[in-house]
Amino acid sequence: MNTNQFEELVRSALNNIPQGIREQLQNIDIIVEDVPKQDQLGGIEIDNENLLLGLYEGIPITLRDDYSMVLPDKITLFKEEIEKICDTEEEIVEEIQKTVIHEVAHHFGIDDTSLDTLGI
Repeated sequence: MNTNQFEELVRSALNNIPQGIREQLQNIDIIVEDVPKQDQLGGIEIDNENLLLGLYEGIPITLRDDYSMVLPDKITLFKEEIEKICDTEEEIVEEIQKTVIHEVAHHFGIDDTSLDTLGI
């Protein structure tokens, strides 16, 4: 899948998030990269069983105090990593949706343990 098609699927996934939640996504960039950069891995080893599909970089809104005049938070989806775990375009669509929801949840202060409990 080319990058433009993948980015369109990311936009579609964002549009599937309920409007009330989408409206609270302020000062946040959502981008697509092929693979994570070394500094995004935070020193963790990534192998074929533990791929980094998406990453939220920023301060969750639950931890913000004075948050004016700052650079945007960033959600990155990693195209090649998502494609590695998917066999069909339908699986890619589903994984993008799941990854977008997961990273948006981090923006709202929901940690990985809570997301695992919710099955996200």
